[in-house]
Amino acid sequence: MRLGAVFPQLEIGTDPADLARYARELERMGFDHMVVYDHVLGAHPDRPGGWTGPYTHASLFHEPFVLYGYLAAIVTRLELATAVIILPQRQTALVAKQAAEVDILVKGRFRLGVGVGWNEVEYEGLGEDVRTRGRRIEEQIALLRRLWTEPVVDFTGRWHRIPRAGINPLPVQRPIPIWMGGGYKSNLSSSERAQGVVEPALRRIATLADGWFTHVQPGDEGAAAIARWRELVREAGRDPRSVGLEGRVNAFRVGPEEWPREIEWWRRVEATHIELNTMNAKYGSLDEHLDALRRFAGMVRAG
Repeated sequence: MRLGAVFPQLEIGTDPADLARYARELERMGFDHMVVYDHVLGAHPDRPGGWTGPYTHASLFHEPFVLYGYLAAIVTRLELATAVIILPQRQTALVAKQAAEVDILVKGRFRLGVGVGWNEVEYEGLGEDVRTRGRRIEEQIALLRRLWTEPVVDFTGRWHRIPRAGINPLPVQRPIPIWMGGGYKSNLSSSERAQGVVEPALRRIATLADGWFTHVQPGDEGAAAIARWRELVREAGRDPRSVGLEGRVNAFRVGPEEWPREIEWWRRVEATHIELNTMNAKYGSLDEHLDALRRFAGMVRAG
């Protein structure tokens, strides 16, 4: 399994020296990649209609493409990935341009993770319709791959019209790998599971994505979700071995004494990548985040 870390942007602060140090230390410790995820707007709890989301206006989120443009000049081996960009709330051609630029700056070591998101406040603020996000992302992915591989694109879809135009420069990877997040609900009823009910997002990932950033947890339910996803990959006419799977170990949920068990579980389900998320684990300093990552890396290598 390739070894990754979730960038602790809620807690790392805004000092560019700390951002650079984090990336350098990951590379020095032998990590293969880092992931960062996306929120453009944070809602104030005291707003019309209220707010119960996990993040607010006080939650710090670095913008992924700009952050990676900075880190691209610092790392020499580390793969940079988004997990995930909320694609339907962003302009598709602009995402294609930004992703291509990052891919060039890191010499082809970029992975674009995308998802549909959940934050209606962001969709409203960015001028997009949250109700069509599932259908729109399918068209967006098709258009992204064309913009990354064709100098001139003539495209007419339900939400996009590009009359013979293209981005320049094209990325190093043609196309850039597109992974998807989300896709599995643990609250399906037992009867729904028995009937093979699958939410559209899981089928979409199995059909369209180069890999799955999954948040399923180790255990029978998680194993069943992964098995069902691989079944859907085969139904789409694809070889499951050709589609990546990245598992996440959350330090706020399980302590270091349980990490080896979770690492071994992800190995048993044949994950291609594994990452440690140190956010919200009550680490008080950047050094504590890095110490946890160092410990985790040693466990993965020991296995």
